[in-house]
Amino acid sequence: MRWASLKIAHVKKAKKEKVLSAELADSLTKLTNEQEKVFDTIMAAMNNGQGDALFLYGYGGTRKTFVWKTLITAIRSKGQIVLLVASSENAFLLLPGGRTSHLWFAILINLDEFSTCNIKQNSALADLIIKAKLIIWNETPMVNRLCIKVLDRMMRDLLRFNNPESPD
Repeated sequence: MRWASLKIAHVKKAKKEKVLSAELADSLTKLTNEQEKVFDTIMAAMNNGQGDALFLYGYGGTRKTFVWKTLITAIRSKGQIVLLVASSENAFLLLPGGRTSHLWFAILINLDEFSTCNIKQNSALADLIIKAKLIIWNETPMVNRLCIKVLDRMMRDLLRFNNPESPD
């Protein structure tokens, strides 16, 4: 019985990835030259495995959300994980499957210089964050600078614990 349910899950995943691949092909044809450069730069940074922090800036109406959704589709079509984070509840509605930074990273509301994320080593959430190929954080300039520092500290701790040879 268990084998049958695993086989069904595998078939569903393969169908989902096929649908996402078709959606990606369509989305890639709709990118402008500038959006395509952004897409390629982010994909290259993600694929080099070194970790990077990139900032996508544009006025309202420049289709930043479309670029995000194309990136999401590209990553998920390969069966990889992308985490969608927003600084406010309104912003996360734009991203499929998005959550606020406080939910994804267990960041406290009232922060100080010594605050940490409330994520335990080897927890399911820690494992998910480690496995993520990309984290898209919408409206990052709107957050308290301490949120970024807390997240950076947490990522360093998680990745160091996962790979003791990783540099600080």
